[in-house]
Amino acid sequence: MPNALQCMADGLWILDQEDPNKAHKVRYEDGKVLAEIQTESIHGSGITYGNGALWIASTWGLKTLKVDPKTGQTLKSFETPGAGLPKWGKPTRPSGAHGLEWVDGKYWIAVPPAVIIHLIEPETGKVVRSLPAPGNRPHGIAWDNGYLWCVESNDRAIYKMDPKDGRLLAKVQLAKDDPEPHGFSMWKGAMWYSDAGGSRWVCRLV
Repeated sequence: MPNALQCMADGLWILDQEDPNKAHKVRYEDGKVLAEIQTESIHGSGITYGNGALWIASTWGLKTLKVDPKTGQTLKSFETPGAGLPKWGKPTRPSGAHGLEWVDGKYWIAVPPAVIIHLIEPETGKVVRSLPAPGNRPHGIAWDNGYLWCVESNDRAIYKMDPKDGRLLAKVQLAKDDPEPHGFSMWKGAMWYSDAGGSRWVCRLV
């Protein structure tokens, strides 16, 4: 159930939503597994890398985990701001964050129940500032050339956002028969997204 992605120079991190969540680093060219770790995340939906650690959204744990990328050990954890019942479907339990993206020493985090994307100071978990998220099911997020990108899973769309005020600048629309977008990352001008649902594919858009 690939539900979160993070592109890096030495491979693509994929977070498996099957509980308890494992994270795999794979080779871009053929998906060969380069590394595997067991995490303490529960139904995770976001992953990023910064300050020598992986940062993982433990969605049903309602926390953000700072994780050792070699062992999977949780080094720190923080309560997710805005966690609660999602505003789509028929939720039966509280839910936390989805996409995560490390930028300039802090990370962005998309929180669907609040329909907000927060900028977080990583070592304290403090919210620096917040932006409105597109739609009501924001998922994976990425940073590219000074702009924030966000998947809206129900729209099957990817939105380009102004990180200063959340203004929507562009939209990439996927077809109804495409794999549903969940996890998202960008690398060398290409978009990567994953479908944790029916197809369980990891896809590249150019």
